[in-house]
Amino acid sequence: METTAPSSAQLSALLRLLDDPSPSVRRALLARFTALGPEAAPFLRELSHGPDRALAAHAAWFLKELKFSDPVAEFRTFIGSLHYELETGALLLARTVNPALDVGRCCEQLDAIAARCTELIAEPASSREKCRIINRVMFHEWGFRGNVEHYTDPQNSFLNTVLTRRIGLPISLSLVYLLVAERLGLALEPVGLPGHFLVGCFDDEIPFYVDPFDRGLFRDPDEVIAFLLAQGTSPQPADLMPTAIHEVLCRCCRNLVHHYTVSGEPARARLFASFITDFETTHTRESE
Repeated sequence: METTAPSSAQLSALLRLLDDPSPSVRRALLARFTALGPEAAPFLRELSHGPDRALAAHAAWFLKELKFSDPVAEFRTFIGSLHYELETGALLLARTVNPALDVGRCCEQLDAIAARCTELIAEPASSREKCRIINRVMFHEWGFRGNVEHYTDPQNSFLNTVLTRRIGLPISLSLVYLLVAERLGLALEPVGLPGHFLVGCFDDEIPFYVDPFDRGLFRDPDEVIAFLLAQGTSPQPADLMPTAIHEVLCRCCRNLVHHYTVSGEPARARLFASFITDFETTHTRESE
């Protein structure tokens, strides 16, 4: 099977034949796409989501026949399902741009961080004590940190690359923190502040917050309010409360719209803008 990407000339030739209904042409195209293997998938996916409805239908037919998965369609299905689970959503979101990502490898990395935390936790331990252990493992042993040098790099938003490079945004580092905590049976919540993102623990009478972008810095509610005031924001009580999973994933998409726009990739920016529309439409319909 070929492993090199098809040339522009090859793609143009395939495109001219794609809407030919002749069975012999269809068989020849299927054979050609099969020979190209996964290298054909991005070409067909782009067409299947393009403005030409006829070409989109033909491309979708070939994707189905070739059994190439369509990560964009899978994420849209997830959005419409209303059954949101953070790890699944984060991985599906990452696959829309990195369809070949190894989901098993991502889970193994999260498992390994959690296993190391388990080794260090001396039960009985409070939630705060367990967070201190997560901080030690994530930020000191594994070296996770905020990507302050290249903050608008779109890869900062994807779970698989954050796990590999160990750098990310406040929201993506918070996702890693939350998924590790979940493996430890520790009840933490995402907290989407205006312009920042934290992890919150609401088990105790007075909640506390962890800032994964600042190497796990602990903050109490007054310190979070002071932080927001220093950023020029007027804090609202709802700012310090847990954020719903669909809102977390939608916020990831908003970040990606901005970061792909900054990086000069408007097609990718439009894709993530369409996901935002899907989230908003789904929840508007559900609330009616």
